[in-house]
Amino acid sequence: MSKPIIGIPMGDPAGIGPEIVVKALKEKKIYEVCNPVVIGSKDSILKALSVCGLKTELTILSDIFDGNPSPDTLYLIDDETVNTGEIEYGKVQALAGKAAYSYIKKSIDLALVGKINAVATTPINKESLKAAGVDYVGHTEIFAGLTGTYDPLTMFEVGNLRVFFLSRHVSLRKACDMVTKERVLDYIIRSSKALRMLGLTDGTVAVAGLNPHCGENGLFGDEEREIEKAVEEATKMGYKVEGPIGADSVFYLAYKGKYDAVLSLYHDQGHIATKTLDFERTISITIGLPFLRTSVDHGTAFDIAGTGRASHISMLEAILTAAKYSNNYKNR
Repeated sequence: MSKPIIGIPMGDPAGIGPEIVVKALKEKKIYEVCNPVVIGSKDSILKALSVCGLKTELTILSDIFDGNPSPDTLYLIDDETVNTGEIEYGKVQALAGKAAYSYIKKSIDLALVGKINAVATTPINKESLKAAGVDYVGHTEIFAGLTGTYDPLTMFEVGNLRVFFLSRHVSLRKACDMVTKERVLDYIIRSSKALRMLGLTDGTVAVAGLNPHCGENGLFGDEEREIEKAVEEATKMGYKVEGPIGADSVFYLAYKGKYDAVLSLYHDQGHIATKTLDFERTISITIGLPFLRTSVDHGTAFDIAGTGRASHISMLEAILTAAKYSNNYKNR
């Protein structure tokens, strides 16, 4: 099987995206499993190489991939929409938001016509996007909007632990109200199908509890009764699911291999579990798009942008994860 081509839009030029890209692409293990192609600004990549003290030859491509990238040769699709020489490190700027959006759009265009097999994204800044007049608040919304995908599913992966989210960017109070039989059932089904798309055809989903000790039969809340109803119905439909299982143990059990994934009931429940386990290696995967998208799970780090100090571990893991799942995802 040929190695997948992974597109890497370099992110906000004012942040650490270009630096973590050039650092990650010096790792030999990447080229054993995929052919990476960066979509971004030649000037920003050259500046990042200088800041990081790295020497790499740049090969500028059109939108057709042809070649053999290596730790010593970085393949770049040079997007000249914005003159990044006018962008300062570490600041919210409309030009930076415009550039970041352009790189993402180009990666989507290439993926939709099959010229790249998956996309591994770098950090962007929501304020910069807004300053640029971009109508989307973040990566997932951009990918969903530009591909016509309704409500794509987010999964975090770190080591053996995979986590889906019943709700994301809502208040905790609203997240509790969203724990209904109908919604939990829908997400059990969607999470199970997502595992199959990644090649985990016999995966078991565990649903986390919301209240202490899963509510102790209604003593500490009755949301778990909604979860029980959803699990019972999903089981009758043939899905492999268990729950509710106390949130203080379910993530550990999944990490140890008892479950293939956990359905977290709100944003921080799953984020804390994965990031405490290994902050740098927690990768976000967007499922439901016409192609696979992975991402680092950290921001633009304006405070250290341009210093060469940013760790590239999360970027490395995002690229490797995209390579690991892209063929299974494409086939399903």
